[in-house]
Formats: sequence, C-alpha cells, structure tokens
Amino acid sequence: MKRRSAIQLSMASVASLASIGLPQYSGLVAKTKIQSTQVIDASVGHYSGWPTLAKRANGQLVLVASGTRESHVCPFGSVQLYRSNDRGKTWLLPQTILDTPIDDRDAGILETDQGTLLATTFTSNAYVSILEKARAEGSWDAERLKQWELAHQRVTAEELQATLGTWMIRSTDGGITWSKPYDCILNSPHGPVQLANVNQLYAGKHLWREDSYIGTVLSEDDGRTWQRQARIPTRVGDDPAQYHELHAVEAVSGKLIVHIRNHNTKNAGETLQSESTDGGKTWSVPHSIGVWGFPSHLLRLQDGRLLMSYGYRRGSMGNQARLSEDEGDSWSEPMTISDNADNYDLGYVTTVEFDDGELLSVWYEKMAGSSKAVLRQARWSLT
Repeated sequence: MKRRSAIQLSMASVASLASIGLPQYSGLVAKTKIQSTQVIDASVGHYSGWPTLAKRANGQLVLVASGTRESHVCPFGSVQLYRSNDRGKTWLLPQTILDTPIDDRDAGILETDQGTLLATTFTSNAYVSILEKARAEGSWDAERLKQWELAHQRVTAEELQATLGTWMIRSTDGGITWSKPYDCILNSPHGPVQLANVNQLYAGKHLWREDSYIGTVLSEDDGRTWQRQARIPTRVGDDPAQYHELHAVEAVSGKLIVHIRNHNTKNAGETLQSESTDGGKTWSVPHSIGVWGFPSHLLRLQDGRLLMSYGYRRGSMGNQARLSEDEGDSWSEPMTISDNADNYDLGYVTTVEFDDGELLSVWYEKMAGSSKAVLRQARWSLT
C-alpha cells in the first residue's frame, strides 16, 4: 500500500521543536471515512465497559469487556468474551470467562503467535466505600442494598484482600476453555502485545502493592509466566502514582513505544510517551506528545505506520485517532471516530485492521437517557 503523506512541517522545524522539548507534530493531515456505527451489546439492565478487540489469525474477531455490571463501580463485574465471524457485522452472545467474587474490571486480550489467547483483568474493592456510604445514609432502596450486601458477603475481609490483583487467564483451544487466573505482575486495560521475536511484552502498572510503579514484564513461554523486565522512569516533578493505563506497540524497526495516561499537574489529562530501543530493557523518560485524551490504544498498520486511538472528553465528546509515519517521533492532527457522546463515561477504544485496510474500532459509552453503558463500534477507513 502506498503511504499517503501530507507533511507540512520542514525537517528543520521538527528538529527545532525537539531541541526545546516541545511536542512534535508531523503536520500529517489524515481523514476518516466512517462507514457505519452500531451498538454491539445492549444487555437490558447491565452496564458494559472497558473493552479490548483482537483479530485472530483465522479471521475471527474476539472482544472482551467487563460485563454483568450494575454501574461504573459495583461488586458484579465479570469478564465477558464476544465473537464475530463476519468482521463485526454480527456478534455472538457473550461467554463468561472469569467471574471472581469481587469486581473484575478492564479486560484485555491478545492472540499470541502460537495461537494462544491471553485475557487480562484486575480486581477491585472500590465498591466497598460506596456500600458503606449507602448503609450510613440509608439512601438506597431495600432491594438494591440487599443485592450489594449479598455480593459483598461472598468473601471475608481476608479473602477479599487475597482476591485483589492483576490477573491473566490463558486458553489454548480458541477460548473454549480457560486456565485458572494467575498473577501477571502488572495491569493495563488492553493487555500484552506480541513481539517479533516470539515473546510477549506487557506494559502496565503495579497495582495493589505499596510499591506502585509503571514498567514492563516479559513472557518467553507463550504467556505462561511473566518476569519483571524494567521500570519506566518518572519525569522530574511527577508522582509515578499518577501514571496509569499503559499500552505498547512494536514498530517495524523494533523500537518499542508505550503510551501512558497522565494525571500529574503538568500535562494533566494528556497521553505521555516513552520509548525503548533495546527490547524494553531501558525506557526513556515519559514526555508529552501534545495529545489530550486517554487511554491510548496502539496499533501497527500493515504499511508500517502507527495508529493511536483514544477517548476524547471535551466539547464534542467521543473517540479520536492519530497517525505516525516516523515510529512515534511525531503524530498527525486528530481524526474523528465518533463525536456524539452524551457524557464523559466513554472511551477505552481499541482498533483492528483487516487485510483490505478497513478498520474496526470498539469502545464503551453511556448512551443518552440511560444509566447503563453499552459497547459500540465504528467501521471506518483512512482517506
């Protein structure tokens, strides 16, 4: 495929920006052609969120999300797996692949080079304080309070603490059966990525431990076990606890790029970027790329360009994407995937590319007039 280029900044201008540490913009102007948008899952009475989409080697699409929920924070979340055999035109009914006694949240998925499916999530006790407040205030109806209490009482306080973690499950039969959950050390919404050298890399955050940091872990055995690889350094003046929700991609040259959701005062609400040129052994200090919005999902297109897609919660809220033609050194102007959201409870968009260049993006969104979020998708192309 011939690469489309509309570079408007001279190399001298880009070099000048880099020399003073400002975000670099490629000047690339790309546009999207939205072919269709639809709701994937409108389960009556349920809230679905934080999805990840993957395309298998056999062409099947697999999509995981946190489902069976009452609300954004609750004790009912489980990891649901959806399948499509027609490029997302229709989706089969979901399959529950993990349901711990507490809240199973952001769901990631990857098919490795060996055909193994790796699904990720993290468990949370954030609902406990909400339940305690409801008890104290007496503001809930009796049935809702009863359901929360019954869910909460499934585990003792000690069992709840033991269930908190960053979990992975593994399937070697296309997702029909799954392993028991095991600790994968870190977590991020969209899970690990496949490297060219057969290994898998997972960029994420160390959760539920006193030592909170972001970094990478590596698997050399098809996702069975994970080893700590490196920490990503902290920018001067930042609190590493305010770095969240990473995702990685490997460029054609082998360069690794990681995007980071940033909640520090400097560049608050932006996506920061870190790079590695030694296979993830060391990482650059995170820096601004001038993109407000999060979290970012990274994809290497068939022509070698990089695509980042992310939630946008300002003005016309929805989801945006940007392209890089230079392995993340600079990014294009934003492209719109969706811009008609009713509120900011949305995003976590992920994108796959089909062999003919068509793109499919999936995200979650609380629709107008509803208290429940659904999964939505857009079929689109670059023009």
